[in-house]
Amino acid sequence: MISRRDLLVTPAAAFLVPRIAERVVDAASGKMSLALHQNTSSRAGFRASLEGWAKAGITQVELTSGLLDQFLRGDSVAAAKRLLSDLNLKPVSGSAGLVGLIEPNAERRTAVENFRKRCETWAELGIPLIYSTTQSTIKPTPDDYKEAADNVREVGDIAKQFHVIAAFEFVRTSTFASTLTTLLSIARAAAHPDVGVLFDCYHFWSGLNKFEDLDMLKPGDVRHVHFQDVPDMPRELLDMTTRVPPGDGVTPLVAILKRLAAKGYSGPLSVELFAPKYTQADPFAVAGEIKPKAEAVMKKAGVL
Repeated sequence: MISRRDLLVTPAAAFLVPRIAERVVDAASGKMSLALHQNTSSRAGFRASLEGWAKAGITQVELTSGLLDQFLRGDSVAAAKRLLSDLNLKPVSGSAGLVGLIEPNAERRTAVENFRKRCETWAELGIPLIYSTTQSTIKPTPDDYKEAADNVREVGDIAKQFHVIAAFEFVRTSTFASTLTTLLSIARAAAHPDVGVLFDCYHFWSGLNKFEDLDMLKPGDVRHVHFQDVPDMPRELLDMTTRVPPGDGVTPLVAILKRLAAKGYSGPLSVELFAPKYTQADPFAVAGEIKPKAEAVMKKAGVL
């Protein structure tokens, strides 16, 4: 008897083989590609955001579990996959919509089971990467970081079952892992081939990181990148809504992209914004503004 999980995973694995090959080719070329994160057009919903972006010439997208869940209340995973195909959109990553996977906490077992379910859906959709954040308010102890490596290893084992890569995004406000260096230390202690770092340009430059921290990176550490800018304002005033499109702020994005490329990253750069002027606007207009700005930065960095 074939389980539902095996039935889903087997065709998904076949679907992902060419995607893995594409990533190998991209890595050899040293180039990166532009994607849009569905948080950027969250008010429009799952279908309308994708339709507007496709009309504006976007070809790669990052899905969010929240918008997908809304879509699935009245439709199916197969319909979501068909919509992406009809619009010629390639899903490159997706947010699991979960926290509590990395740090020790009382609700972690529930988070792990929900992560498993998300991986099953991601496999069915043919999405190659799923990520969670390090957002947390716990007061950690040194032993918590040792346990975190075991937790990351468990997440990697689950992702591997579904032929999906798992990534963790360090968040500037996290009390557990707010920096690239801390997340790297956990990931390297876990030493799992199916887990890596999601590098967010906003969290990196607005948080407690230094540009020199990029020197710690090794090929394969960074599995995905969120691409946005930090405005010229006191850092104490920064929050989720103050992100701006690439090129509109003071982040040394060209230098960061060059360093990421030198460290072996060649993949999507996903623009994720939360300001109402983007999330509540027409997705076609939003993509029309972001695309030329982001591509101009990428061209300056020599990665487009």
